[in-house]
Amino acid sequence: MSATAEHVTAWLDRRSEEMVSLLADLVAEQTENPPGAGLGHCAKILVDALDRLGLAPEVIDITGPHSLEDPAIVRAHAGSGSKLLYFHGHYDVVPVQDRGQFTLRRQGGKLIGRGTADMKGGIVSMVYGAAAAQELGLIGDGRVVIHLVPDEETGSVVGAGHLRAHDLIDPSALAMVTAEPSGSAIWNAARGAISLKVSFAGREAHVGQAAFGVNTFAQMVHVAQPLLAYAAELADRPTGYPMDPADPTGSMVLIGGRSGGGSNFNVVPPDCWFTVDSRFNPEEDLEAELRRMQAIIRTAAAEVDADVTVEVTQFQPPAGTPADHPAGAALARCVETVRGRPATFEMCGGILENRWYDQLGIPAFAYGAGRLDVSHGPNENVDEQELFRAAAVYALYAAELLQ
Repeated sequence: MSATAEHVTAWLDRRSEEMVSLLADLVAEQTENPPGAGLGHCAKILVDALDRLGLAPEVIDITGPHSLEDPAIVRAHAGSGSKLLYFHGHYDVVPVQDRGQFTLRRQGGKLIGRGTADMKGGIVSMVYGAAAAQELGLIGDGRVVIHLVPDEETGSVVGAGHLRAHDLIDPSALAMVTAEPSGSAIWNAARGAISLKVSFAGREAHVGQAAFGVNTFAQMVHVAQPLLAYAAELADRPTGYPMDPADPTGSMVLIGGRSGGGSNFNVVPPDCWFTVDSRFNPEEDLEAELRRMQAIIRTAAAEVDADVTVEVTQFQPPAGTPADHPAGAALARCVETVRGRPATFEMCGGILENRWYDQLGIPAFAYGAGRLDVSHGPNENVDEQELFRAAAVYALYAAELLQ
């Protein structure tokens, strides 16, 4: 390990209990999304922690329509030079399986609780990594800007999308990294997403006179069939990006994640609806795939004379930065320095907020402690030592890019 890495590790070791204490405070904040509650109070805790660490926090109010409770973006700064590196994280979490998940537990070297992996633990690592880089004089002629946002778990348009829409991301940045739970890998790419709600309008009738009704359930079943065939086709089109061997390599299209309609068991349903949710590999043309899905729906609907409406509820492009980009190579060196073995690059099977930076031409990566396979479950956890190692990686990455 280099002398710089040893200094960073020693600095973090002295503050390890502080880091765990902050994570406990953040886990206790019930920022479940949906519905998007408790966000304002959690932002206040983040501001206080950033202020104590000398990271000059500020709060960016979120304007525009939303259903979240008092959401805000917390932005902080380490250094003041011209070179720029972004650290990015989200402080909303998915709903819990048990309210006890809002109390942090230490067990067998793991920190257990909602958000420990995705991604309040990552926020703690990033904040302390930036503070270490600043206090140890590693930033040089540069600065780290930290963005902590709400709304990642429900599309991120209100949080990270606000930064993009209001020109609050500087396209001259050398790179960004978000603290998603990538395990020991670096995610240099992520899928895009299209979500649809397909709705049908028919005519109600009592079961005794069903022939006089227009059964939207039957129409819905007919339209879903060719979409299921389309989903199977996409699943057989693999990405060229490396992925975790356990993950499917084709684009994923889910038909009927949610559905509903009708008024009673003995009445012809005058309305029905179902959803389509997809995760498209970076090689796919999302505009073309959206047009194709819409055409499949229209054609099938016409075959049964269905009155159908298609609402696009999400359209998010994929993101990808080549693994051999200098900013990626620098991150890999930092990971190897801390972990003692070469870093690997993979594509995340889902969507990531690095897309908002990628759209501006900023090299964008995800790297963080924790594992995706436990992140939303009842036993969500992060290895305590990995939390500290990730913080060291972030500090060294600032030194690599900004000195």
